[in-house]
Amino acid sequence: MSDPESLRLNRNANTTRLPRSLYTAAQVRALDELAIVQEGISGAELMERAASVVLHIVLQRWPQVRRLLVVAGTGNNGGDGYLVAALAAAQGLSVNVLEPGDPTRLKGDALAARERALRQSVRCEPMQTAIEQAADTVVVDALLGIGYSGELRPEYATAITCINDSGLPVVAVDIPSGLHSDTGVAAGAVVRATVTVCFIGLKQGLFTSNGPDCSGEVVFHDLGLPERVLHGEVGASPSSTRIDVNVVSGLLRPRRPGAHKGECGHVLVVGGDVGYGGAALMAAEAAARAGAGTVSLLTRQVNVTAALARRPEIMVRGIEAPDGEDDRLLSDLVERANAVVIGPGLGRSSWSRSLLRHVLQYAADRVPLVVDADALNLLAEAAAERRETSESGASAMRRHRWVLTPHPGEAARLLGCSTADVQSDRFAAVRRLQQTWGGTCLLKGAGSLLCYVEPAGAEHVDLCTEGNPGMATGGMGDVLSGLVGAFIAQGLSLADSLRCAVCIHGESADLAAAAHGERGLLATDLFTHIQHLVNNSQ
Repeated sequence: MSDPESLRLNRNANTTRLPRSLYTAAQVRALDELAIVQEGISGAELMERAASVVLHIVLQRWPQVRRLLVVAGTGNNGGDGYLVAALAAAQGLSVNVLEPGDPTRLKGDALAARERALRQSVRCEPMQTAIEQAADTVVVDALLGIGYSGELRPEYATAITCINDSGLPVVAVDIPSGLHSDTGVAAGAVVRATVTVCFIGLKQGLFTSNGPDCSGEVVFHDLGLPERVLHGEVGASPSSTRIDVNVVSGLLRPRRPGAHKGECGHVLVVGGDVGYGGAALMAAEAAARAGAGTVSLLTRQVNVTAALARRPEIMVRGIEAPDGEDDRLLSDLVERANAVVIGPGLGRSSWSRSLLRHVLQYAADRVPLVVDADALNLLAEAAAERRETSESGASAMRRHRWVLTPHPGEAARLLGCSTADVQSDRFAAVRRLQQTWGGTCLLKGAGSLLCYVEPAGAEHVDLCTEGNPGMATGGMGDVLSGLVGAFIAQGLSLADSLRCAVCIHGESADLAAAAHGERGLLATDLFTHIQHLVNNSQ
């Protein structure tokens, strides 16, 4: 084997073959219980299957491995680890089990697994404060599993630190220890796995918040559970659904030969206060690159010349007095639009507030809106003012025909809470956004979450696994809002427009990063890839 650092697998490993359904820990436990009670598959048999899969992955990824270090806890996840150790020893590998907890707390199948490991002459010993760095060695994290919540015991926190400091490749059993399987939050120490081998149902926390940082490559195995368990009432009702560009590939149909620009929709972008004209222009250009037949930009007069020089295909109009002589211009443009994007570069001046107020009035519930950036902050301020005067706040401002696209800070303001509150449970936060403000809502970030109400009336959450850290730069959100507006204008539903936009946006960034790297990636670097994807995902 080569040096340990070279064994680290790519953090952006392809997730295409993973299942789409994502589950909470409670749902996975329910599936596990169904297999045991209804199908007569013992817990010990499930543990044996899980251990076999983990060992297979280890030998597949690192065929020259000679030694395993299994860090085992005192629950069923630890039982999986002991069985991995026993199976590996039976195949001639050198195996040590490190026990940071008290092994006398083991019971049931986990205790039987430890006894089996001992019979295979596996050495089980207390965990020390460091792991010896040795060639040809892989660490198996079987410490906590999906039962973890709350604070880590000190000995477990120390064990996790030792695993991370070892510099060795790490295979996490079911989920990296210290990561909350439902929220993806790591409140303290958390194992940074090279590979995570997930069983029965994909845990939704692997793909958002701290999950992508800790999980490495995610591998899934259903442990051979019968279809009637996996696709029964529990299995058919996942907590959320994983989406990527492959899911939305059928949404953009080829244009008919006789199509004209009037059939391809008119997007109006409103924004670009003094000093922020680039944001509105990027949103408008993104709408054009995504296929909108006509794109209009309503911005400060000072931005008009630069916008026309950059992109003459966009119809740019200056507006300085939304409450006065330019009111007719604004109402006419909103009336003609198939979708209005408001917020990129809007600012928070009196000009900004007046524009937002008029757009909301003229769009009413007829013209779909995409609300981003400072337009979201102004909405939050308006809702807070209503609450202070004993009015109903955000509930009185709810709309059906709009898409809200906040990042965590904007989401916190819309919900009247802290950013930390939003990030502590992103799934709960995006559901609250939709319930509070209506329409279709996005919570941006690693593992962006989309929440909308399906035609049948059920609430649904999607999680997008496209994108990369290079997107942490100005302008990316502006490009995304333009994409959403373009797809709405071309006839997709609000939910499908957001799904399509988020996935194409993330995949475009992945293609751009693959070509030139993540650091230094610019929002405008996505445009060529966006045009490619909207034409080749049909």
